[in-house]
Amino acid sequence: MSSYEHGMTRRRFAAGFVAALSATGLSGAMAEVVSPRMSIDTHAHVFHRGLKLAPGRRYAPDYDAPLDLYLKQLDQNGITNGVLVQPSFLGTDNSYLVECLKATNGRLRGIAVVDPAVSPDELRALDRAGVVGIRLNLVGQPLPDLALPEWKALLAQVKALGWQVEVQRNASDLAVFAPKLLDHGVNVVLDHYALPDPKLGVSDPGFQSVLKLGASRRVWVKISAPYRNGADGEQFAKQAYPLLRAAYGVERLLWGSDWPHTQFEAKESYTKNRKFLDELVTDADERARVLASPRELFRF
Repeated sequence: MSSYEHGMTRRRFAAGFVAALSATGLSGAMAEVVSPRMSIDTHAHVFHRGLKLAPGRRYAPDYDAPLDLYLKQLDQNGITNGVLVQPSFLGTDNSYLVECLKATNGRLRGIAVVDPAVSPDELRALDRAGVVGIRLNLVGQPLPDLALPEWKALLAQVKALGWQVEVQRNASDLAVFAPKLLDHGVNVVLDHYALPDPKLGVSDPGFQSVLKLGASRRVWVKISAPYRNGADGEQFAKQAYPLLRAAYGVERLLWGSDWPHTQFEAKESYTKNRKFLDELVTDADERARVLASPRELFRF
């Protein structure tokens, strides 16, 4: 039996147990015991070496990170649900992402990468498969002109579907680019603490401007992959978290494992990153809220 099947068996047992308790009037007292609070990993990637790689890619791994191994990481770390983000090196071919979403019967959601000229029919098909947003990995790329007709049409579709736009870019550019996305009426998610200049950390003027975006109530920040914020990334994260919490509120901070930690595989692991969350958010109830609050945004 696979790790996913084990998880489904546990959930079926819990559901049956709650149903039995309902008949005795005890379900209210016991439901919390047998139905653990939802905990969501909002940032992970799956792939294998047999997939077609995108032309012009900056990087491609020489190993496999398949679905079953990701599900095993979730199970071993007590995480109920996950979000698969299309890797940039696979470009706009979201077929493996869709295959994985369909195989897990709602346990996972997806963030796709699409061409700005993608058809409405393709977006609706992705939506039916469990995709809830698009990703713009703009590291090393020119910022798109959102005033162009194809971008205006795409963002209108994203808004109509109730999707999010997830952006990976340095904080100084996000401070200018994110408000332009908000002007199109979409929800915006910023990757990896919004990637301030590692030399400046929380003092980066771009990061300080990103903090002000919390007032919009339509921006979320992923507290994920501190190691992508310089050699002292964990220390930076501990300085950044209280500032982000004050600016955005706990409900708009999203934890992600960043599994399989591409380009940092040698020193990172799922368990290490999950344990760091305990150091970052020391209050157990607050930590549980961080893990559960993405539910609505990702349609769980």
